[in-house]
Amino acid sequence: MVSRIEHPAAGYRRIFETVEELSEPIPAEIIGELPSWLGGSLLRMGPGLFEVGDEPFHHLFDGQAVIHKFDLKDGRVTYNRKFIRTDTYIRAMTENRIVITEFGTAAYPDPCKNIFSRFFTYFKGMEVTDNCMVNIYPIGEDFYAVTESNFITKVDPDSLETLKKVDLCKYLSVNGVTAHPHIEADGTVYNIGNCFGKNMSLVYNIVKIPPAQEDKSDPLEKSQIVVQLPSSERLKPSYIHSFGMTDNYFVLVEQPVKINLLKFLSAWSVTGCTYMDCFESNESMGTWFHLASKNPAEYLRNHKFRTSAFNVFHHINTYEEQGFVVVDLCTWKGHEFVYNYLYLANLREEWEEVKRAAMRAPQPEVRRYVLPLDIHREEQGKNLVSLPYTTATAVLHRDGTIWLEPEVLFSGPRQAFEFPQINYSQCCGKKYSFAYGLGLNHFIPDRIVKLNVQTKKSWVWQEEDCYPSEPVFVPTPGATEEDDGVLLSIVVKPGAERPGFLLVLDAVNLKELARAEVDAIIPVTLHGMYKPQSSD
Repeated sequence: MVSRIEHPAAGYRRIFETVEELSEPIPAEIIGELPSWLGGSLLRMGPGLFEVGDEPFHHLFDGQAVIHKFDLKDGRVTYNRKFIRTDTYIRAMTENRIVITEFGTAAYPDPCKNIFSRFFTYFKGMEVTDNCMVNIYPIGEDFYAVTESNFITKVDPDSLETLKKVDLCKYLSVNGVTAHPHIEADGTVYNIGNCFGKNMSLVYNIVKIPPAQEDKSDPLEKSQIVVQLPSSERLKPSYIHSFGMTDNYFVLVEQPVKINLLKFLSAWSVTGCTYMDCFESNESMGTWFHLASKNPAEYLRNHKFRTSAFNVFHHINTYEEQGFVVVDLCTWKGHEFVYNYLYLANLREEWEEVKRAAMRAPQPEVRRYVLPLDIHREEQGKNLVSLPYTTATAVLHRDGTIWLEPEVLFSGPRQAFEFPQINYSQCCGKKYSFAYGLGLNHFIPDRIVKLNVQTKKSWVWQEEDCYPSEPVFVPTPGATEEDDGVLLSIVVKPGAERPGFLLVLDAVNLKELARAEVDAIIPVTLHGMYKPQSSD
């Protein structure tokens, strides 16, 4: 899996450049042969506007949200994209400046206003951004573009038009939820978010949103909190980007990257502060695993799992077997926040500078942790994990905590397996064999990887001067084998006659089946989904 391709020409800079939206879909030229059964839309979210007027955005997660769509129908492919008309975007376009503070870019008062207006604006503080550039997923029969705040944006997946802004706080006691929910076969959505309650009490709330309703009412109106998990620090919740779910359990990994609530609340009265300024690292807590049962929903407070410090953004999969919960994660060693290295100035550097910066960053690893469900006091000091196929351990200490050591499924110098995907419909919450990911070479996405999590064998698709996105697995209709399907990825090849293309790979061996090329540069995308073609 180790990358042998270098990037001295810095073509990767093109995926961090502003683009214009399209007035209508543009046709793609197909090279190779698309599977006859493949019909639907690949929807992707990401940043597409990296400056407003003369004011640049500073962080990868600041650019204004663009929704991308590759449409596959009757053997033809088209590409379209539009900016999401969030309040943040509309106000920025209207005033030709950054109006609302983003993840790593502060907004300042309008310099054109008089001194008294600027004074009062200065002390009004931050408004929460609704820049929904991270992911898109269905709730009921609707589709929402999301970030990690309490605002989600309803969009039309066909026309890509923005429909309405929704404030989750009207339905749920949360201050935001992750951009990575779990969605069951019937459409039930589970998610997790922080909740700052009365007297500054802090919990992690697991949220349940029911599937589409027979009476056509909005499922959000029937959403509920199903279980609360405590924070290890009263005023400093951990940053949560995803979580694990099996048939019977929820898993929260509480990492040492913390949100300082006092800094966060003061940011509402001090202009010039960003969300990134509110993060800090707890150098002594390590990492905690919290477990809750699903039905009945209950926090298992006597199961106290702890391990050494790491960052985690993406869970690969979580499943139960023989009295254990197996948790596979994309991790970054240590307590330093990896997002510190995702400022655009760093990502746009010359290749040797990009590599030097990455050498200072936490080291990525794919890890497996195993959590025993049956714990007995007399078993102190011995490994409680009896699964024959893993070297992961769990040892009960005298204070009742269980110390976890992982099995490393993949590790390469500055080579990350990230943005993981699985055969979700077949394997989410179940024992599985294959994960698919985007390969980051010193933070630059330059390959697609398939990993056998049982044997640790890996396959790689890579092409010189090509920068792919998260591969989305689409199963072959009626397939019984786990990896019978295709991977879809948007790839940018700067300098090519048609520099953007949809790549279609055989998920078994990562052999290219087809590519659909368009005359358009496509900026970096983060997450998305495949929407099958409707039967009507």
